[in-house]
Amino acid sequence: MTSIAPLGLLGVTFDPIHHGHLRLAQEALEQCGLAAVHFIPSGVPPHRAAPRTAAAQRLEMTRLALRGNPAFILDEREIHRTDPCYTVDTLTSLRAEVGDAQPLCLLMGADAFLQLQTWREWKKLFTLAHIIAVQRAGSHPLGNRMEHVDIALRAEYQARLAPSPKALHESPAGSVLVLDMPALEISATDIRRRCADGRSIRYLLPDAVSAYIHSNHLYAHAEH
Repeated sequence: MTSIAPLGLLGVTFDPIHHGHLRLAQEALEQCGLAAVHFIPSGVPPHRAAPRTAAAQRLEMTRLALRGNPAFILDEREIHRTDPCYTVDTLTSLRAEVGDAQPLCLLMGADAFLQLQTWREWKKLFTLAHIIAVQRAGSHPLGNRMEHVDIALRAEYQARLAPSPKALHESPAGSVLVLDMPALEISATDIRRRCADGRSIRYLLPDAVSAYIHSNHLYAHAEH
């Protein structure tokens, strides 16, 4: 059986990108033996309110955060779009570029995975990529939480659960892997709130991103 190092995909608004995002990607890179992780800033996310900052600013913050790590790749395929960006379309686009054999791994938090049945064409995602569901170490295990989710999602989870990261290297798509990572209580919402309150955001995100936020007066006003 051929073994190919997978590509990881992390797509969120990055409003702003912070150490929680970067650490999640690094843990997946190391624990799963990924070849690289694509960071995909969302253009118009369909499942949440519009980002606070312009696409160009979120793109630049992400670019600054990824400097110095050749395994982290900035992917601009969503950021310039003005229509809703659905994950199934993004994966279809990337799959067309890399071919049928290359394993792809969609990275997401455990909470997002529990809502997967609300995503557009969610079952098709398994034909395009593996899913790595990341849970914080010490949190309630994802497997136990699956008892209370949509029955169709629970069936897919049980049928596709991978025993180890090795499965992600042996096929291009179709598995679910649950990954533990150290708990980092950092959120973009909290960072924006701290900026609005005039409080320090140091050590919550890369210094270059912090400097960009301050020099461009981002998040200076409270959210409504």
